[in-house]
Amino acid sequence: MFSGSMVALVTPLDDTGEVDYASLASLVEYHIAAGTDAIVAVGTTGESATLTVDEHVKVVLKTIEYAKGRIPVIAGTGANATHEAITFSKLFSGSGVAGCLTVTPYYNKPTQEGLYQHFKAIAAATDIPQILYNVPSRTGVDMLPETVARLAKLDNIVGIKDATADLSRVKKTRELCGEDFIQLSGDDATGLDFVVEGGHGVISVTANVAAAEMVTMYKLALSGQFDAAREINERLMPLHEQLFVESNPIPVKWAAHQLGLIKHGTLRLPLTELSEPAQQVVSEALKDANVLL
Repeated sequence: MFSGSMVALVTPLDDTGEVDYASLASLVEYHIAAGTDAIVAVGTTGESATLTVDEHVKVVLKTIEYAKGRIPVIAGTGANATHEAITFSKLFSGSGVAGCLTVTPYYNKPTQEGLYQHFKAIAAATDIPQILYNVPSRTGVDMLPETVARLAKLDNIVGIKDATADLSRVKKTRELCGEDFIQLSGDDATGLDFVVEGGHGVISVTANVAAAEMVTMYKLALSGQFDAAREINERLMPLHEQLFVESNPIPVKWAAHQLGLIKHGTLRLPLTELSEPAQQVVSEALKDANVLL
C-alpha cells in the first residue's frame, strides 16, 4: 500500500508565522512532478507540535485538495494523549486521506503495554489505515518489535515508520509481523540499507529538497539495483547527515527556502532560525549533493 520515497513534508509559514498555503500548493506540485510516492502532511517534520488543531486539520485537508488524487496523502495524527490522537483520526474520516501516521506518545514514557493500549484504542476508533511511528530519540520511548507484532494483528494497523536506525529490526519485525506488514525507514542516513534488508521504503526529510533523486534511488533499490542506488545515496549522504545539524525541521526549512521551494523559512517558537555556522554546513551539503550549484 505504501512504498518507495515518501516525503515528511515541511509546513511553510509566511513571515508573520501564519501558514503559507500558496507555498504549500507549490510544494505539492513539486512532489507530484518529481514522482514522490506519498506525502505525509503535518507529521513531526511538519511542525505538528506548534500548529493549532484547526491549522493542523486545514493543512492536511488543503494538501489533499491540492493533490487532486494525483499522489496519496498521509495525515500526521500523533499526540501524547490518546484521546487527542483519536480526535485527529476521526477528523480525517471521509477526507480522502490515504492513511494516518501516529507517533508514539512523547514525554509520558508509557510502558510497552501502554503503547499497545494507546494504538489499539486509536485503531478501534477509525477505519483509516494506521502507520505506527517509532522515533525514540525524539519521544523518549522505544516501541519494541514484540509490541509492534501485537499491534500488527489489528486489521487497520498496516505498517511502521522506524526511525531507530537499528537495521536488525527489519528482519525481526518481518519475522514477527509477516511479509505484508509495511516497514518504512524514518532515518535517511540508513534508509537505503533498510530497504536492502527488506524494508519497503522511506518517509524522508531529504526528499523535501531532493525529491527526484530520492524517487530514483528507491525505485532502483526496490527493483534490486542496489549498486546504482548506492551511487545516488553516496552523493546525497551529506544531506542525510547535515539536515540534522540542528533540530529537524530547522535545517530543511532553511534549505527549502534557499532553493526557492518555499517563500520563507519561518519556524514557530521554540524553534529558531538556522544559525550562521550551520547555514554554511547545510549550504555545503546541498552543493556536495549537486542540489545547490
